[in-house]
Amino acid sequence: MDTSGMQITFLGTGTSSGVPMICCDCEVCRSENLKDKRLRSSILIESATTTVVIDTTPDFRQQMLRINNKKLDAVVYTHAHKDHIAGLDDVRAYNFFQKKPMQLYADALTQNGLKREFDYAFSDHKYPGVPELEMHTIEKNKTFITGDIAFLPVEAWHYLLPVKAFRIGNFAYLTDVNKIEDDQLELLKGTETLVVTALRKQKHISHFTLSEAVALAETLEVKQAYFTHISHQLGLHEAVENELPPHMHLAYDGLQLQIN
Repeated sequence: MDTSGMQITFLGTGTSSGVPMICCDCEVCRSENLKDKRLRSSILIESATTTVVIDTTPDFRQQMLRINNKKLDAVVYTHAHKDHIAGLDDVRAYNFFQKKPMQLYADALTQNGLKREFDYAFSDHKYPGVPELEMHTIEKNKTFITGDIAFLPVEAWHYLLPVKAFRIGNFAYLTDVNKIEDDQLELLKGTETLVVTALRKQKHISHFTLSEAVALAETLEVKQAYFTHISHQLGLHEAVENELPPHMHLAYDGLQLQIN
């Protein structure tokens, strides 16, 4: 697939609690730097004809209003944890203005979670005004296409939960990951731009640390890496950014990448 001109917008780069975190008075949560203010993690992908969101966070409505988005063709899901699915109901606005159901792409496990959380939207007898959704199943390592964007799903682990990472041409997105098997790592080789979770510096049971994320980027020999799903425990954006190699960066809300 030709990804020339594809644009990636970081809608959110924070972990499940967001940054600042409720009740916290640490220097990161008190920071006035806008790059230290992080909604829950999600990206918007725009090609010549197609617009896709990966995950609908609890902040989905705010995120789309913040960038004045008027078009959305599909939602692709990594997994069914609340901080990645809770905003699904707000696709109703796109149903209304686009006059068509929203296309959802998720593996079987994630579909089960979506149907539990939003049972009213999947009911045989729907209440007026509920989201209009069309579900498509993501199969392991099988490329799927929505519009003119092709996604290669890559299996990864979020502690004991299998989650989906995605490779789109020479771009890859991995969030909520702490382990990738060797055969799946092979699918990421040749990636030029990598986005991967880097929760904090201390070891965590279900997320890569900053050093582990850096090591993955080095293993894949990517041209550029951006770290996301960041907690307030990682530190101030500016300070951590200065510690990284020149081709690696902390992502921040609103950051846009042009993928050639």
